[in-house]
Amino acid sequence: MRLAILILILTLTSQAKAQWDIEDSHTTASLRGIDSIGDGVAWASGTNGTVLRTQDDGSHWQACTIPPGADKLDFRGIQVFDANTAIVMSSGKGDLSRIYKTTDGCQTWKLVFTNPDADGFFDSVNRVTTKQLYLLGDPVDGKFSMYFSSDAGATWFGTDDPGLDADKGDGAFAASNSSFTSKAIFLFFGTGGGSAAHVYYSYSKCGASGNCPMAWAKSEVPIAAGSPASGVFSLALRATMNLSGKVQTALVAIGGVHDKPQLSDRTAATSSDGGTTWLLAQTMPGGYRSAVVFDSATQTWITVGPNGTDISRDDGRNWKPLKPTKEDAPDADKNWNALSLPFVVGPNGRIGKLRPTALNP
Repeated sequence: MRLAILILILTLTSQAKAQWDIEDSHTTASLRGIDSIGDGVAWASGTNGTVLRTQDDGSHWQACTIPPGADKLDFRGIQVFDANTAIVMSSGKGDLSRIYKTTDGCQTWKLVFTNPDADGFFDSVNRVTTKQLYLLGDPVDGKFSMYFSSDAGATWFGTDDPGLDADKGDGAFAASNSSFTSKAIFLFFGTGGGSAAHVYYSYSKCGASGNCPMAWAKSEVPIAAGSPASGVFSLALRATMNLSGKVQTALVAIGGVHDKPQLSDRTAATSSDGGTTWLLAQTMPGGYRSAVVFDSATQTWITVGPNGTDISRDDGRNWKPLKPTKEDAPDADKNWNALSLPFVVGPNGRIGKLRPTALNP
């Protein structure tokens, strides 16, 4: 009986703790990129050319060799192919925006692409298939920059897709490498900084010849707008197939005002028609949020930012905070930048790992 009571107490205590286990990263870099691919493998990236890697599900984080000439670069995005192969994206004006690739577990790196535009700025890199990647950049000459790789990031070329024209002041955000998202043939990216926030979505534009090149359309999103620090900062997608074989999507946009993180007005919106129309969430996250993901195992959306963590179980219509208890550090839910479950990263080398029970109803 005593043993049973002790086990019950330990179980309840475990379930009562905060959602993130804080891990030791051995770095003080501000971490913005994180990509977890399963089997215990995840990579993270950040300021001063920092790249980290774990192969044991976060028990140990290895500091990678700094890519050549990258000791002052800000690595905002990383995409992983396997335990030894990854690409990392730096953000900055002109040639400070670069792509490096490693194939030997980050012992050595090769510079594979540099922004060709002096006024360009890389925002997000996204792997859409085993070898295909897209790279999004801020507008140059009034049009968003889009680059494509079909060989796992070894070579890149610019696309000339129609529909990428930008409104005055509109741009994408490199806050968490999640302003660009994809699922199968569906590609989306979110913007802000202008008079209205937008989401661009891809489609096939078929001509008389039978060719169907990709094109883009955009829709206005009721996320906070009107300042350079406001707009859509992150997108996540859930796609399912119904019994008739039709793909149904739920798309969630997260953001707000970056320099006013406590403002919770217009920080989340949802779309159920592939990004064509959007509705504001009924109950908002507790402030500006920089990243959102969908956890298929628990059918839960989770979003993070400087002042908290929130979840939704109804496709982003209503959000509630995940709060630490009195037994945990008071900021266990705060100071986060980017997500790739089960990991979350933030400033000053901050890395957390989601507990398996954290998203249980």
